[in-house]
Amino acid sequence: MSDFDALSAAHSEVKAEIARTDTKASLLLAFDGVALAGLWTVGGQPWVPLPARLTGSVAVLMLLASVTLLLLVVRPRISPTAAQAGFPRWAKLSAGELTAELATDRTASHVVALSGIAMAKMRGLQRAVNLTLATSGPLAVAALLAAGDAL
Repeated sequence: MSDFDALSAAHSEVKAEIARTDTKASLLLAFDGVALAGLWTVGGQPWVPLPARLTGSVAVLMLLASVTLLLLVVRPRISPTAAQAGFPRWAKLSAGELTAELATDRTASHVVALSGIAMAKMRGLQRAVNLTLATSGPLAVAALLAAGDAL
């Protein structure tokens, strides 16, 4: 495999990883929205005891924090590193400057910039998933409190 082929493959791989991360974040965002709607519906019922509501509100706050992280994952960012490579930089060029820019192979710098973006997105997604998973603790306690009060 030539250096050009390897760079091209790396460039395609990192772009695909960004797309996969955005897709995962979108799916988790939808899940968190459904979970929040369900918690709001159940928590608003008159038969839910106050201790269960208070404990469930911790889970709601955790889900809202997860939603915030997910929105930051999918939020468009133009970092100084990314602005030096590819699209953001191209937006400021004239047609002649763009033609000259494209004649220069900057694939390696693009891969580096995109890899940084992908890693930041993955870290944010990982934190959001961990936070969403952690909501099961307060939800379990809230369910036990509600069940205990019903008995």
